[in-house]
Amino acid sequence: MKITLVKKVLADGSLCGKCRDVQERLEAKGQLSLIDRTLIADVRDPQSAGITIARQYKVEHAPFFIVEREGRESEIYTIYAKFAKEICSQRVGSSPAHPHASHSR
Repeated sequence: MKITLVKKVLADGSLCGKCRDVQERLEAKGQLSLIDRTLIADVRDPQSAGITIARQYKVEHAPFFIVEREGRESEIYTIYAKFAKEICSQRVGSSPAHPHASHSR
């Protein structure tokens, strides 16, 4: 499984608010390591990788996740909670970053 996160950069160069929120959630829950690549949809550059792939998958809002599995069509997740429940829970269980594997000090 390969996971791509697409985030949007606004005209002033900052990350969109929803993208910042999702980034913080991924970091807080130890899920950032599950992301294989991150693409930026830069509104100042219509040819940026993130905008190009958003067009390809007909996604109008960022952030979004693309989940690729061998032999299956890519799945698009535009809602973090659904992505976390359906995908992260699968991958975290097999990841050394599993929250239950760490010990409190």
